[in-house]
Amino acid sequence: MEEAIVSLAVERISDLLIHEAVFLKDVKDQVESLRAELTRMQCFLKDADSKFEQDAHFQNRVWEIRDLAYDAEDAIDSFILKAAHQRGFHGIVKRFTSIFTKPYHLHKIGVQVKAIKTKLQNISENLPAFEIPDDGEGSSSIFKVQQQFRRTYSHVEEEDVVSLEVSTKDVMTMLMFEEDRPHAVVSIVGMGGLGKTTLARKVYNHVDVRHHFDFLAWFSISQQCKPREVWLSVLKKVLSPSNDEKVLSPSNDEREKIEKMDEIELRRTLFDALKEKRYLVVLDDIWRSEDWDILKPAFPRGRKGSKILFTTRIKNVASRADPWSTPVELSLLTDDESWNLLCRKAFPRSKMASQCCSEEFVKLGKEMVKKCGGLPLAIVVLGCLLATKQSVAQWEMVHKNIHGHLNELPHQDRQYGAVNRILVSSYNDLPYPLKPCFLYLSHYPEDREIPKKELIRLWIAEGFIPENEEFLMEDLGEKFLEELIDRSLVQVSRRDYTGTNVETCRVHDLLRDLCTKKAREEKFLEIIQQPLYELEVTLAESMLRRISIHPRHSKVYLKGEHPKLRSLLFSQNVRLVELCISKYKSFKFLRVLTLAKRGNKWWHVSTEIGNLQHLRYLKLYYNDKMILPRSIGRLKNLYTLYIKFCYDIVIPDGVFKLERLRHIVIKSRKYSSSGFRWRQGFTSKNIETLKFIEVDGKPVENNAVLRWTNIQSLGIAFTRAKYVKLTLTLLTKLQRLRSVSLKFSDSSNLDLEPLSQYYHLSKLKLVGGIEDEPHPNGHVLKFLPSNIVKLTLVDCELSQDPLAVLEKLCHLRILYLKEAYIGSKMACSANGFPVARKRVLEEWEIEEGSMPCLRELELVNVESLRMFPEGLRYITTLQELNLRGLPSSLEERIEVIDGREGEDFYKVRHIPSIHII
Repeated sequence: MEEAIVSLAVERISDLLIHEAVFLKDVKDQVESLRAELTRMQCFLKDADSKFEQDAHFQNRVWEIRDLAYDAEDAIDSFILKAAHQRGFHGIVKRFTSIFTKPYHLHKIGVQVKAIKTKLQNISENLPAFEIPDDGEGSSSIFKVQQQFRRTYSHVEEEDVVSLEVSTKDVMTMLMFEEDRPHAVVSIVGMGGLGKTTLARKVYNHVDVRHHFDFLAWFSISQQCKPREVWLSVLKKVLSPSNDEKVLSPSNDEREKIEKMDEIELRRTLFDALKEKRYLVVLDDIWRSEDWDILKPAFPRGRKGSKILFTTRIKNVASRADPWSTPVELSLLTDDESWNLLCRKAFPRSKMASQCCSEEFVKLGKEMVKKCGGLPLAIVVLGCLLATKQSVAQWEMVHKNIHGHLNELPHQDRQYGAVNRILVSSYNDLPYPLKPCFLYLSHYPEDREIPKKELIRLWIAEGFIPENEEFLMEDLGEKFLEELIDRSLVQVSRRDYTGTNVETCRVHDLLRDLCTKKAREEKFLEIIQQPLYELEVTLAESMLRRISIHPRHSKVYLKGEHPKLRSLLFSQNVRLVELCISKYKSFKFLRVLTLAKRGNKWWHVSTEIGNLQHLRYLKLYYNDKMILPRSIGRLKNLYTLYIKFCYDIVIPDGVFKLERLRHIVIKSRKYSSSGFRWRQGFTSKNIETLKFIEVDGKPVENNAVLRWTNIQSLGIAFTRAKYVKLTLTLLTKLQRLRSVSLKFSDSSNLDLEPLSQYYHLSKLKLVGGIEDEPHPNGHVLKFLPSNIVKLTLVDCELSQDPLAVLEKLCHLRILYLKEAYIGSKMACSANGFPVARKRVLEEWEIEEGSMPCLRELELVNVESLRMFPEGLRYITTLQELNLRGLPSSLEERIEVIDGREGEDFYKVRHIPSIHII
């Protein structure tokens, strides 16, 4: 890990030499010399990895190098602040240079650099000899390491499910037994890493279970149980038409209403919402009986057969929750099961036949897999570690590292000690750029779903992924995440609309424990818990350079000073928690900052935020209107500006002159709002995400958008229809564009013809009226690119049935229609929608053979529908039907009341889960 820290310091110095060279003048040679010395130290640290835990004196030397790298980083960042301050006063570089390069200013940084270099040289003289690796791994180049990554292979998450058939049957039998008593609890018990959550998810998603219960919800409790968050999450799912892991949120008004409820009101509202349902609520990873005692009053008896499903490591918690129910205890894997699982992970299919039968590999593998004690998580991680090793000698080294450490442990600690050692070995084996990326995951709370885009943008802001002309940093970040997933250090939580790319990920509890411990030990990151009975959190310089605040209350007030703080992370549910900073000047080195505020008036963001010259990532949450200060234009290092939940926003011109800006994302709560105004000077070639920008004639007149060569995700609000075709024609030349959202205020003579040339586009959203009167050229939507995977149409008010065109989109998997069609009938032909997986429709006619891949169907506010289409019974792949806002007469047609089936029930009998709101 220390190698990674030194690497970050090297990259920071390189950044200084590139971007601030004009101000260095006479000390440039000294700074370059310091970079060379740190680079040399990286080679030593690479060699030191294998000796790190064996020699306390050696450890101290390594830590000294790390601290000096931090000192170098401080000196550099302090110099840049002074440079920025002087530049602000004098404006013109030439004049600034003549004043700033007086001997005093240069002398100070020169002295600091020289002192750090001298200390490094003194350490070097007293170090044992080390070899520079000849395979290039000692290089500071992050891109050479990237070339060593294995090619990722597609994962099937279910591959890790081993020997759960009997347990699955037992749990399902208990869940579907219709006991008529309150708070019937089914529990899955076992040690960490045994597969409790895997089993619970398998049962939760089972077709029979989905069909049996009216309502299902899942919540991960972990060691910090927060009743309000549990009740709020379940209540939102009750109010949602979609009952899966990626639910549709309630309306803004509904959300605001329930978020303002106190705990007593929340508990009562949830109780009332569930009392007429046969429900299943999963509480994953519950640790204390007291937690269930607090949560229990919100869950009514419900309809006969309602159940709560626990997963817990503590058998007593399960027994106390329901003495009439026998917990399902998971057993450890047998030797044969353990070996089979290890083989699946250690030997990818391409080399299974040749090496799995090799006697040397089998002998070593079986000895190592015994150390896993039958624990699936440990076996999977060990297998993925061994998959990176190609020779018997490399396997022997892994065996030695695991076995040697166990001999130092007391006998009673060796089983879990072995598991921990396997996890540590897998971490130690990571290429150095991946170590800080992995440790960074520790700042997320337990069981949190981690958004991929957010994570990668944070890695970039921290400097873990440096700028380079050969690669986009975001693409390299994606490779880093894929490598962590391939090593089973990170788990895929959810795939995106393509069905292949990661949307969210998570870290297993045992791995997160390791992650948190290592991050603290290596002075990388620490978690600060808000005091139980206080709103204030006091920061101090003695704390680490990266801090994650974990709140206990609805407000957090930060006090104190921490001048060396680099990251202030705040990853809780910020819609519920307000974070306030008293003095921005106390955090002058900050690179990552999240602020959250609640109120009902304009928030004038403090002008002091402009003094955070090193800021690279700024996220702001507010539930009303926001005004950004002009000083934000001084944040010349800003990469990401993310603003969420505001109703309206004022953005100063200076934002559009920030040349390093890569992502501007403004998510308004006012769904139909337009974008922020176009600025003439906004032509950043680095911009990749831009949502939403209001376009007039300027970008068309000067071809400004053509400089957005890296743009991948774009949201545009058009005030006049006449700008649409011209702008869309220009955008066809942007080859990286993958996602486009378009809002129309003026629908007269709208021409979408240029969209047919968007050959690389996979995601498209159209919002606003679209005139589609009969036209010689055909339907207005016929120009949609054929490669679209996800299509959303909102408030389009089309008069012609769009399905005749949309069903021919051969790659379309997901289709959302909301107020998109004002006609009375929609029809799908027999060969329509060949790969659709999810659709949201209003009224339609289905022919046999259409939508052969459809898995989920959602109908919202279809007031004129009189009966369900006959063709529904032909869609045998359909797993879930969600209905919201339908006439009661229509709902009755598919209900079974007192054993009597509704008139249309035969059309939906085959659908496992039908959910009516």
